[in-house]
Amino acid sequence: MSNRALSISGLATLLFLFTATPASAQVDEDQLGAWYMYFWNTQFEDSRWGLQGDVQHRNWDTIGDLEQLLVRGGLTYRPESFNATFTLGVANITSGAFGDNDDTSNENRLYQEALVPHRLMDWIYVRHRFRTEQRWVDNQDFRTRFRYALFADIPLNTTDIGPGTWYAALYNEVFLNGEKDIGNGRRVDTLDRNRFYTGLGYTLQNNMRLQFGYMYQNTDPVDKGQLQFSLHHSF
Repeated sequence: MSNRALSISGLATLLFLFTATPASAQVDEDQLGAWYMYFWNTQFEDSRWGLQGDVQHRNWDTIGDLEQLLVRGGLTYRPESFNATFTLGVANITSGAFGDNDDTSNENRLYQEALVPHRLMDWIYVRHRFRTEQRWVDNQDFRTRFRYALFADIPLNTTDIGPGTWYAALYNEVFLNGEKDIGNGRRVDTLDRNRFYTGLGYTLQNNMRLQFGYMYQNTDPVDKGQLQFSLHHSF
């Protein structure tokens, strides 16, 4: 039990240190937002190829004030010799303005991803996600971005995550811009944003989980907290 407590403490310390980014103030940073998300994946029969995707409705408030509508999907491949999933995908993002302003902007995106899972001490489920993006954003020059996310799921009432398991979910993700000049004399920092999330999950079935948590996002113009509600589905 002491080793388990030390492992959780060490993981929490690592994630805390990883999230240390400068804060900035905006008038809307105290407005609690909410993201509603559906993640899915499927494997072709007798094949190492599959599909995955997600739909996310992000709100500046808990509901009604659109921050972003994101639709993403990709083709996946799982090699026989290495425990990883590689994805080539596309995404479309509609972004809304804060408050009563109904203006929106659009982004189209290509992305490439590698997801590498492993287990610590046989009961902490860890995933490393590496992602590159090519972005076409309204009224901006072509942009690229690089992302790294560290996920950890820790079962609370069992040692394996199966039906009926409650688990703690943690992640931290760092975003780095490939270009600083985005057009018309505008520039962005190399560090685009940082997200830290902590939540609680429940496994309904082997192929379906529900998760609820809180994510804090640091960006150059705004630091803001969001509730996150997500359904994770394999079929």
